[in-house]
Amino acid sequence: MNAIQTACRSISGKFTVSKRLLLNARAYTNVIDPPDDGFIDIPKAKSRENEPFKQRKARLIYQSRKRGMLENDLLLSTFVHKHLELFDEKQVELYDSLINGPSNDWDIYYWATDLKPTPKEYDHEVMDLLKTHCKNLNKELRIRQPDL
Repeated sequence: MNAIQTACRSISGKFTVSKRLLLNARAYTNVIDPPDDGFIDIPKAKSRENEPFKQRKARLIYQSRKRGMLENDLLLSTFVHKHLELFDEKQVELYDSLINGPSNDWDIYYWATDLKPTPKEYDHEVMDLLKTHCKNLNKELRIRQPDL
């Protein structure tokens, strides 16, 4: 007997439980597991070829601040606050591919902090700037994101 049926039967003495509820409970108990082939198709970031340069920078500021993990939020938001305005189009493209290419934010964190080797496609001048930024040679206080 599964958990839903057990719960329904245990409350049936105290409440009126319809037969229909029990049948519906049985219908939702079969868990369908997809085969574990070890491969998950992760969608690529969509191309934004015609995006205006100013809009692209604004998007990158937003994406750098909203990563989903505090470590990268702080590192990337302080990095773009310091460097993005000085980037040319090529550097902006490299940064865009860096933060939107890898499927896992922990990868970016490990590469930027030199805990793991950086893959060749992300080992470029912008990544070098990010690594230097992460070393925090000036001992700046980075406990919150910069104001917008």
